[in-house]
Amino acid sequence: MDALLTSYETIYIIKPNLSEDNLLKIIENYQGLLIERGAKNIVTQNRGRRGLKYLINKFRDGVYIQMNYEANGEVVDFIEKSMRINEDVIRFLTTRNVV
Repeated sequence: MDALLTSYETIYIIKPNLSEDNLLKIIENYQGLLIERGAKNIVTQNRGRRGLKYLINKFRDGVYIQMNYEANGEVVDFIEKSMRINEDVIRFLTTRNVV
C-alpha cells in the first residue's frame, strides 16, 4: 500500500490572536488526523508569526505552519475539508511534491 502514497506539503495560516495552548492543540489535531488516516513520514514545522501581503479576515499577520507528509488523495481531501470549516485557520494550501 505504501506505493500508493504521494509526498505532499500543506501550509496553513492560523489566526495570530490565539493562545500558545490553542495553537498547539490545532497543530496536534492535524498531526493526529494525518496519523489516524494512515499518513507516513509526517514532519511539522511552526514557521512563526509573519505578516500577510494583504488583509485576510481583517488580520494583518498569521502563524504559518508547514506539514510535509506522505499520503493518498483521500487524506488530503479530508485534511483540507477540516481546515475549511475550522474558524481559526484563515488560509491553507496543499501542493504535491514532485521528486
